[in-house]
Amino acid sequence: MKHFILFFCYVATFSLAAETRPNILFIYTDDHSHRTVSCYPEALEFCETPNIDALAEKGVRFKYAYIGTWRMPSRATLLTGHYQHAVESMRMEGKYPGSEYDPEKCPFWPSAFRANGYQTAQIGKWHTGTDTGFNRDWDYQIVWNRPRHTTNAGSYYKNQLIEKNGGEAELIKGYSTDNYTNWALDYLKGEGRDPEKPWYLWLCYGAVHGPFTPAKRHLEAYPDVDVPVPADIYPPREGKPEYMQRMKRWQEGEDGQPHLIGKKRATGEYARAKGIHGSDLNSWLRQYHQGVLALDEAVGKLVSTLKETGQYENTLIVFTSDQGFAWGQHGFRSKVAPYDATIRSPLIISMPAKLPVAKVNNTPVGGVDLIPTFFHFAGIDLPWKMHGTNLAPLLTNPETNLDRPLLTVNTGQHYGSDTDIIPTDRAILEKSGGVPWYASLHDGRYKYVRTFVENETEELYDLDNDPEELTNLASNAELSDRLVQMRKDTIAELTRTDAGFVDTLPSVKSQ
Repeated sequence: MKHFILFFCYVATFSLAAETRPNILFIYTDDHSHRTVSCYPEALEFCETPNIDALAEKGVRFKYAYIGTWRMPSRATLLTGHYQHAVESMRMEGKYPGSEYDPEKCPFWPSAFRANGYQTAQIGKWHTGTDTGFNRDWDYQIVWNRPRHTTNAGSYYKNQLIEKNGGEAELIKGYSTDNYTNWALDYLKGEGRDPEKPWYLWLCYGAVHGPFTPAKRHLEAYPDVDVPVPADIYPPREGKPEYMQRMKRWQEGEDGQPHLIGKKRATGEYARAKGIHGSDLNSWLRQYHQGVLALDEAVGKLVSTLKETGQYENTLIVFTSDQGFAWGQHGFRSKVAPYDATIRSPLIISMPAKLPVAKVNNTPVGGVDLIPTFFHFAGIDLPWKMHGTNLAPLLTNPETNLDRPLLTVNTGQHYGSDTDIIPTDRAILEKSGGVPWYASLHDGRYKYVRTFVENETEELYDLDNDPEELTNLASNAELSDRLVQMRKDTIAELTRTDAGFVDTLPSVKSQ
């Protein structure tokens, strides 16, 4: 069930004037943990993000958001509405991070918005094939095209090759977070924007991705950082799969603090063993949080500009990230793995003129859910089968929950029918961050994880009582029925979402 019947003659469910059909501002950050947003209870004490917090005060904050497992699959999901195992023709190709896709086999949904009267715009990082889709999916585009310009792919914060509206790349200086923000502000003020149409703007920041470079104006922020050392920063990790026993990114220094080890790959980039302030965990967390400050400033400027231009009340604002990022938890300095510390994102949705404010919803939600939600607010029929659920009921009544578990899947650097056969070669299976392929299911309290390795242990965590996911309950006899049910439900969700590998999953270790 890899191929979908696609209807390119899109029909809107209703036709309204531009001023009544909402604009959608989708603010999308990179490698950005919910722990760096101070309105989240898990945030470190020193963290301050007043503008993002203000957005939450004017909207709905989601407790559990899992947009993806790492950046390229997350973006593929947000362009198709599919989990990566059903994104046909997407592939890694050539020098990293080179990638390609066939737009006939892998259409992106912004083309449906264009066909139904929206102007679509994308600004910032592009990481999903060398073809950015200008004039097919996007009316207006200013992008740093990493897959095309591989020699420039490490320039996350300065000297970026920028393509505008499909033109030749131009080297642009300046701090990238500020550049993206300024280009977005220009668009909101009218540059390149059709005033007769509602708009969708996907604003993709490169921050706070490695090398985790803050703006110069923020280098003195947070001078007295002292963070708790994660309980399982060093192996062994009881109850975890075999690959987790090998996970070692940190070592204890002479000062007794964890220090980053050498140059370890984290899905594409190498980390310097020593950051701007030092190599110890406190120094890295200080630097990482400093990088968030320009993002927080950007949110404040974007909201202010929407108000100044009279667009605020009719704009749905969505703030999230491609996935989270671990700093020492379970031994990681990375994303990808199935734990909240590595992949849980912030997610805030705000439109106070039409939606409740200062609310928190506890339903686990994913990147696949955002696209049906956008189509709902735009009043446009879905152009093809999508895997997610419209979140509008949770936004209008945040005290409710969706009656479904949330599936999360990692198939590394493979997509679509290329995932039909699960690799047994560890080098392929663990190519992304040293983490094997897996599927997990979150029902609102418990998280189940199945690693795609023969005879590997399953994982079950009670997130209410063990939010750090330190104690694997899969062998707990009192929860055996729940384990079996969540295993069945995971297979059912894989089947529903067209996973070609579902009938050939490796056996699990008997409990």
